[in-house]
Amino acid sequence: MLFDDTYQTILKTSEGIFRDKGSKFIAYAYSLKSETEVKEIIAKLRSEHTKARHFCWALRLTPDRNVFKLNDDGEPSGTAGRPILNTLLSADITNVLVVVVRYFGGTLLGVPGLINAYKTATVEAIKENQIVTKTVNDIYQINFDYLVMNQVMKIVKDENLEIINQEFDTNCLIKFEVRKSNLNIVLAKLEKVEGIELRYLATV
Repeated sequence: MLFDDTYQTILKTSEGIFRDKGSKFIAYAYSLKSETEVKEIIAKLRSEHTKARHFCWALRLTPDRNVFKLNDDGEPSGTAGRPILNTLLSADITNVLVVVVRYFGGTLLGVPGLINAYKTATVEAIKENQIVTKTVNDIYQINFDYLVMNQVMKIVKDENLEIINQEFDTNCLIKFEVRKSNLNIVLAKLEKVEGIELRYLATV
């Protein structure tokens, strides 16, 4: 199988609400770059919803969609984080965090009721968003001599590379982003240029 270099994610922050027997479930969907953001988001929600009982969440990260975490935050095991995550899986989106804030209405909903509530609130939040397709890109830096500038810039232009940063002096530097599926072609062309130093920086 060829490496699939696209993935789907959400465009912005959105929310969805579901009510059942007096309980209110507010789902917040966030576009997420790394797990380190989660703590801050949940802390902010806790300060905004001081009377809420539970803050349950699930996330899915990385373009190959294999990083996920979930938290039931005091709800019976499997009734909150798992249905939130399953909704992300069935929408086939990644780099997403959904936190569902629950206000308890006094009536127990039981396991099926809870699963349905957390799932439905998450579905509503995703519906309010826009799902976008992104490509998996690699970031590289090239250092080269001013004399080969024209050759390098021609490759950049021909291959439609996105320049993130550039410095032109006696020694020049370009940081660029390249779609993963196009990477080998670009590298092969650059390696033919005399005296280029090529360095891989990250995958985004």
